[in-house]
Amino acid sequence: MKKIGFIGLGNMGAPMAANLAKAGYEVTGFDVSGVAVEGCAAAPSIAAAAEGAEAIITMLPNGKVVEAVAAEIIAAAKEGALLIDCSTIDVASAQALHQRAEAAGLRPLDAPVSGGVGGAAAGTLTFMIGGDVAAFDSAKALFEVMGARAVHCGAAAAGQMAKICNNMILGVSMIGVCEAFVLADKLGLDRQAMYDVASTSSGSCWSLNTYCPAPGVGPESPADRDYKPGFAAELMLKDLKLSQEAAAAADAATPMGAAAQKLYERFVEHRGLGHDFSAMILELAEANRENALDQLKT
Repeated sequence: MKKIGFIGLGNMGAPMAANLAKAGYEVTGFDVSGVAVEGCAAAPSIAAAAEGAEAIITMLPNGKVVEAVAAEIIAAAKEGALLIDCSTIDVASAQALHQRAEAAGLRPLDAPVSGGVGGAAAGTLTFMIGGDVAAFDSAKALFEVMGARAVHCGAAAAGQMAKICNNMILGVSMIGVCEAFVLADKLGLDRQAMYDVASTSSGSCWSLNTYCPAPGVGPESPADRDYKPGFAAELMLKDLKLSQEAAAAADAATPMGAAAQKLYERFVEHRGLGHDFSAMILELAEANRENALDQLKT
């Protein structure tokens, strides 16, 4: 497998495509913005990027865009080509994409990622993959170039299921860490002492140990760069909404996930776009207890 079509060359897609090109793949890319990626040929259309490719990879913003782009890919791609969607979309849309692609003779995989822009650039993403095992095996070499880990989670849409469950954990845990630092500040506890205790005891978690929302504490994180997003708050909100849509469809009790969605809705409404999701610590620091609790009741 040498010829790759890559559609969606944004903050995540561009470095992923560039890494494939550096590894020797013939990558033809397309993006509506016309962005150029070093080492990749630029296609004039979605169909042109898909024609003759042995694998077509998409990294797109939402299910509606994926559906529209997939229709053009399916019409142009050769039979037997892999169709790997790395976007984070709703479970129902992912299942429908699998059905349409398989009916057209393609081999679909849903393969959302974790690791953010930094992981995309470094080639250290984690891929959560749903679809046929044989298709997954065929795509392993591509995942090894773009990431550090690829987990086959099950049948169609299982990758999306894993992604929204994982990011619900992340959203909830980040709020918990932010709340703890805000409480520590108001109690007069030194932030470094708070970190040293919690990061090595039962409060230990990725949101604290690796991605601490308090600047100057722990490994460098977006908090140390004025909360310039590694993972934007609006993207966390999108994933939390997807988790709650899935929870409603499955009749699953996720009260913490629902509360996290409400808090991130308020965050984005208040602060606007372009802030890292760990900037929730600033939102909570400015709130008082009564108002914050009232927000969860509405």
